[in-house]
Amino acid sequence: MTCATHIAPGDWCLYLLECRGGVMYAGITNKLAERFAAHQAGKGAKFTRANPPVRILGARQYADRSEASKAEYAIKKLPRGRKLAFLANA
Repeated sequence: MTCATHIAPGDWCLYLLECRGGVMYAGITNKLAERFAAHQAGKGAKFTRANPPVRILGARQYADRSEASKAEYAIKKLPRGRKLAFLANA
């Protein structure tokens, strides 16, 4: 699923954020709204403290944390255009 609003709390997902300066950040969570709020408040990852998030570009739901972690590892290796395509094909 590409729309972050379709990820139910408790379901593991990979999410992609657009951060200040146009850079992207990928992460996983089972509480997307809470995690995004933490990033915005400066309580998320070190990267998002230095590059505050502007918006959620998309999210893809996974069956469990293991699958979400594997997807996160894979997406972090992709160039920008392929990251966006990855979420668009969810």
